[in-house]
Amino acid sequence: MENSTFKSLNLSRETLRGIREMGYLEPTEVQSQAIPLIMEGRDVIVQAKTGTGKTAAFGVPLAELVDHDTRLTQAMVLCPTRELANQVADELSGISKYRKGLSITAVYGGRSMGQQTQDLESGAQIVVGTPGRIIDHIERKHIKMDNVEILVLDEADEMLRMGFRDSIEKILAHSPRERQTILLCATMPKPILRITGEYMQNPEHIKVTGKEMTVPEVTQYYLEMKESMKVEALHRLIEVENIRQALVFCNTIKQVDRLYIKLRSRGHDVETLHGDIKQKHREKSIDKLRDEDINIIIATDVAARGLDIDNIEAVVNYDLPLEIETYVHRIGRTARAGRPGTAYSFVTKEEIGKLTAIQRYTKTKIVPRDIPSIRDVEKVKQALAADIVRMDIRTGNLDKYDAWVEKLAGEGHSYREIAASLAKMVLKEGNKRP
Repeated sequence: MENSTFKSLNLSRETLRGIREMGYLEPTEVQSQAIPLIMEGRDVIVQAKTGTGKTAAFGVPLAELVDHDTRLTQAMVLCPTRELANQVADELSGISKYRKGLSITAVYGGRSMGQQTQDLESGAQIVVGTPGRIIDHIERKHIKMDNVEILVLDEADEMLRMGFRDSIEKILAHSPRERQTILLCATMPKPILRITGEYMQNPEHIKVTGKEMTVPEVTQYYLEMKESMKVEALHRLIEVENIRQALVFCNTIKQVDRLYIKLRSRGHDVETLHGDIKQKHREKSIDKLRDEDINIIIATDVAARGLDIDNIEAVVNYDLPLEIETYVHRIGRTARAGRPGTAYSFVTKEEIGKLTAIQRYTKTKIVPRDIPSIRDVEKVKQALAADIVRMDIRTGNLDKYDAWVEKLAGEGHSYREIAASLAKMVLKEGNKRP
């Protein structure tokens, strides 16, 4: 099956179109093995490292098997974290984009229970969420498990490690006995074997080792900060490093759109790239960055697949990616055509372990770096303003402004006071890069 194509997997035209728009060219090893078995209705255990394409391995069959004409919950995906739940929901939405009437919703702690309830009651056929929040919705009768035909345990070993065992077993007990169960994990500890033995029917076991990852020659830094500091840190970093062309990666479409508004309000030339944007607009945004008409594109991973622009000088992981292979793909967008490139990762205290795992698997060093201070930004602005002044003095053509300055001086102001006032005005309003 290793040489298969998505067409050879007998998928619908709509699903193939969604896959193609997401940038998938051919199935990975795990997808080639898992998709046909899941499509046949078999219980499947997928043991593979992060970054081998596991989400699409179950996401493609879900898009095909769920009945979009029936407004009942038919498939459920359990994830260990809200970040992964969001990412999985986004990827499933991309895969099933052209499966009209198919609704996917993510439920997790930290998001409004009322909004989630509304989404569920409107008829979500696929629910993606964390075990604790899904139990909450089941107990409040917002989720009815009677029609759940497929249950996916994504990163099952991680969920057990985080203490979700009781919640997982409660969800399994609420679901129909005749369901199809798909379990994905990187390791097979004893608690996983117990679940597979008690809750799965003659499962097929797929084990994929994954290929060695090659990390591009990029200077890599990480900046530790609170989530609330990220926008300000990004603004300062762009100013201090004089970044002209950059790709900024977020894990969700909502985060991309929020960051776009905040950066625009701070005067940055920004465009967005994600699955909800039409292809024609995407191409225009890419051309603008290539032609240096804008400085920054904020993107999700799905939208940025296959992106090839030589003049990207920096990649910023505004959200640390959930998969190691994704990290490698992201930073590979810079340092092209023999040019230097830099990657910056914004990391919260809780994500330091994830960052360590990235370094361990990629065998690369990511150097810690301080967030630029306000004083650092001021120094850069002052230096840029001084460069502009020096350039204007060298090029001349200042005669027509002499009369204006002379008039102010004639009112009793010194030339030094006039110059200082103008400097204050320029530095307060900001200055364009020369």
